Formats: sequence, structure tokens, C-alpha cells
Amino acid sequence: MSSVDYGGARWSGVTTAAVMRVMREIADEAGATFMVDMAHFAGLVADGVLDGEFDPVPYADIVTSTTHKTLRGPRGGMILCKNHLAEYVDRGCPLVLGGPLPNVMAAKAVALREALMPEYRVYARRIVENARMLAESLVKQGAKVITGGTHNHIILIDVRPYGLTGRQAESALRSTGITVNRNVIPGDTNGPWYTSGIRIGTPAVTTLGMGTAEMRAIGRILGEVLHATHPGTGKTESQRLSRFDLAREISGQLRSEVEGLLQNYPAYPRVILEDATAESPTGE
Repeated sequence: MSSVDYGGARWSGVTTAAVMRVMREIADEAGATFMVDMAHFAGLVADGVLDGEFDPVPYADIVTSTTHKTLRGPRGGMILCKNHLAEYVDRGCPLVLGGPLPNVMAAKAVALREALMPEYRVYARRIVENARMLAESLVKQGAKVITGGTHNHIILIDVRPYGLTGRQAESALRSTGITVNRNVIPGDTNGPWYTSGIRIGTPAVTTLGMGTAEMRAIGRILGEVLHATHPGTGKTESQRLSRFDLAREISGQLRSEVEGLLQNYPAYPRVILEDATAESPTGE
């Protein structure tokens, strides 16, 4: 059985929406099975942000997805397929799956139930709104955003204009409290390990409750970090492609801004964390 594998690692850096109807037509013309991995954008499909010919479910023969990322469930996955392929899917999956964990199964059920709620629709649409605002803010900061913006939750930035590799940019941002990941970009000149780009997503900050105002602030901080970072030195190529220089005072100032932003949006607002260094009532 031949196949067209659309998605997987390749979708992880795609900021546009694919027309699934056209992909279906190509698969039919080639006599191929059409498979879509919607792991990254499953939450936008569940809500209907990506609907019609952008929704892979009506068009694909097989749809795979994780249950985390935009779907906001536990780490795990699921496979949907047409009836005539169920035998093949059911035969193959037990060979590559680990033991069933009841807690993860329950968490998947909760996540799918949440995806049916009106609040989830608000969340999913805000993901895209935040991503577009963040991309707009980055462009204003002079960043080279691939495709000029985004149609989903992903922003991809070419960091070569700053004289950096993706690994250097990733590490510099981490030093200020911002987590992104390096990512290959079209025409990448630094290869898949060091890369020439970084990838940013908005589901996590959206879940925290942040909106467009915060995206403008984050975009400004990102821009300041990238502008202030310079390639490091080293004796080996590996060192030259990974080391970076960022003035400590600038890093500290921007990290304080990040921490101040996060204080207004705690990950677990109902949980009060006690100071582990405080003296206990018994003096122990």
C-alpha cells in the first residue's frame, strides 16, 4: 500500500493552513493513501478554527495526532481512519504501543470532553489571535518572520539576520526565561542540528490567560534579546555555532521583565506554594 505522508515533522514548522481537498486530489491521482498527522493543530480542528477544506478528517484516509500540544491533553496520541483501513491500523498499533495507562486514558477523555465546551472555542480562537499579534510585534521589532505572519499557532523566525544560529538564539532566550526551540527553515544553511531559525507557539501562554497586550510585550522582549545577542567564539565549529554572548545586565533586566509578566499569570493559580526555605512551625 503506497502512502502520502503529509505532516509529521514537516508540519511542525509550517505556519500556513493546508488545503486538504487539494492534497486529497493529489493522493487520488497518484493512487495513494492520504495520511495526515495533525498533532500540532488538532486543537484548532476540534474547535472548528480549521474547518471546511482545511479540516483533514473528512479528506484523509488516516489521521494521527498527539493529545497534547493545542489539544491540551496528556502526552499520548490517537489514530483515526476510514473503515476499510481499520484492520491494518488495529493490527499495526499494538506492535509499537507501550502498556495502557489508565490515568492517561482518563486524561484523554477529560481533554476531549473539554474540547466540546464553549470555553474551549474561546481558547482555540485566542491561540490564533495571540500568534498573529506576536508575529506582528516581532515584525515591528525587525524580525524576519517566515511567510510574514501565521495562520495557526506557530511563528517561525529566521535568525540569520542577527548573525546567529537557531541554537544560539534558543540558548540566549532561555537565559532570559523564554523557552523556544530551534527549527530548520526553508533554505537552511546551518543544518538540522544548529538550524537557522527558532519556532514559537502560543498555546501555553494562551492557557495561562495572556492576551494580545502580553503578546506585544513578549514580542518586544524577544526582539531585544535577539538584537543584543552576538555569536560566541570557540576553537571548534561546534563551539562557534552554539556559543553566544549576551551582556549580563541586559539578560538580567529582560529576565526580570519575564518574571514580572509571569507573576500575573501563575500556572496553577489555585495552588499555593510554600517557601521551602522558610523555617517550619516546629523549628525543624
